Amino acid sequence: MSDAKTGKPLIQPITPHLWFDKEAQEAAEFYCSVFPDSKITSSTTLHNTPSGDCDLVSFNVWGHPFMAISAGPFFKLNPSISFMVNFDPSREKNAREQIDEVWNKLSDGGTALMPLDKYPFSERYGWIQDKFGVTWQLILTNPDGEPRPTIVPSLMFVGSNFGKAEEAREFYLSIFRNARPGTLFRYGPGQEPNAEGTVMFTDFMLENTWFAAMDSALEHRFNFNEAISLLIRCETQEEIDYYWDKLSAVPEAEQCGWLKDKYGISWQITPAAMDEMITTGTPKQRDRVTQKFLKMKKFNIAELQTAFEEK
Repeated sequence: MSDAKTGKPLIQPITPHLWFDKEAQEAAEFYCSVFPDSKITSSTTLHNTPSGDCDLVSFNVWGHPFMAISAGPFFKLNPSISFMVNFDPSREKNAREQIDEVWNKLSDGGTALMPLDKYPFSERYGWIQDKFGVTWQLILTNPDGEPRPTIVPSLMFVGSNFGKAEEAREFYLSIFRNARPGTLFRYGPGQEPNAEGTVMFTDFMLENTWFAAMDSALEHRFNFNEAISLLIRCETQEEIDYYWDKLSAVPEAEQCGWLKDKYGISWQITPAAMDEMITTGTPKQRDRVTQKFLKMKKFNIAELQTAFEEK
């Protein structure tokens, strides 16, 4: 399938990638037990990496693709990237009961950041950090609005990034070929410490994946890091080169297909073909591909393919 305007292949949905110390498999199983229409789609182990043996798990949460890796205690999950969960009464007949049920399951060992309650923007909303450190915003959606997917990754611009949510939105919309803006609500007067005119909430679509963003001037002791990255699967080397050139802003962060953009958000620019190499290849093929990509910054599809096919 190709983009109608450019003729270039449409990439798959942008996939949130969660970094755990040792809990990737356990966390994936937990999320699949918490949310409806959720399942693990693949699970494999990468051997002989700098972090030792790493479990790599792909799974769907309410139809939205996720990936998780167990690769050591190097990055701490925080609320700078959270996941909005839309419980839409026009889509789910028992939406109100569902939101309470999911909240109760996530509360097991979790911490409420905003209690599940009625707020000016929703009849029922709550923000919770689960026992693994991932944060979820559960919201009973207004069914009169334009429909949104069940899961929407949400970016919070804090600290030195405060006030840049709208700029970031426009930056991403300019890069991705299949993209469009959604809603935009600004802080008004009297909403200090948030400056009037900065973004209270916005959303936008990149490659069939909806994102939300907001500014927050509150004092937060966290910012974007590698614990949650955004993975782009590319069909061609041309696509990898394109996204790498447009997004990478921190040369020292470039490693194994990872980069950081100018806001500190981590992205993984990976060949779509590597999924099959890693999940269906023989142990020797997986090891050869792993050792090859560990030496790369930007991925080279031809070199990875050669390593996979080597006799």
